[in-house]
Amino acid sequence: MKRYLLPISIFAAFLSLFALLFVGLNIDTKHVRSPLIGKPAPAFSAPRLLDDTRKISNRDFAGHIVVLNIWASWCTTCYLEHPFLMKLAQNKQIRLYGLNYKDTRFAAKKMLKDKGNPYYAVAFDPSGDIGIAYGITAVPETFIIDKQGIIRFKHFGAITLKVWNEKMLPLIQKLNR
Repeated sequence: MKRYLLPISIFAAFLSLFALLFVGLNIDTKHVRSPLIGKPAPAFSAPRLLDDTRKISNRDFAGHIVVLNIWASWCTTCYLEHPFLMKLAQNKQIRLYGLNYKDTRFAAKKMLKDKGNPYYAVAFDPSGDIGIAYGITAVPETFIIDKQGIIRFKHFGAITLKVWNEKMLPLIQKLNR
C-alpha cells in the first residue's frame, strides 16, 4: 500500500496545479476592480509632453470631470484606440488628459503629430512612476476622476463605443448632475 502513496500524491499535486492554472487563465482581468476606486487620484507633477517647460499635475484636474488615458506610442492597442479618442475629445462634458507612459518624447510626439492630438494636455512619464502610482498593469488604461479628484472608474484596455456608451458616459452624466 505504501508504494502507491507517492505516485498518488504526485498525481494529486499535479492535478491541483493544473486546476489552479486553468482557473487563473480564465479570469477576465478587465473586470478586476482597482483598489483606487473611491480614493483620491495619486498626486503627481510632471513635464508636459508637448512643452517640457510647463508642468502638469493632478491639481490641474480640480473642478473638472477628467478622463485620464494612459498610453504609449509603442502600444499597438493605443493606436487602435486613438481614432475613438479623437472623437471623444469633441465631448465638452469632460477633459481628456493623457499620460504618456514609459515612452520616448520623440516617439510620443510623432504619434500625436501623425494621428492627431485628442488630449487637453499630456503628462510625460518616461520612468513609469506616475503610472505605477495609478496601479496600471498595461496600456492603455483609462480613469474617470470626478470634480473633487476622486477616482470613480478604471477601464483596462482600449475604450470602445460600447464601453463608452454603457459604462463611462452614464457615469460622467451622473457626476455632472
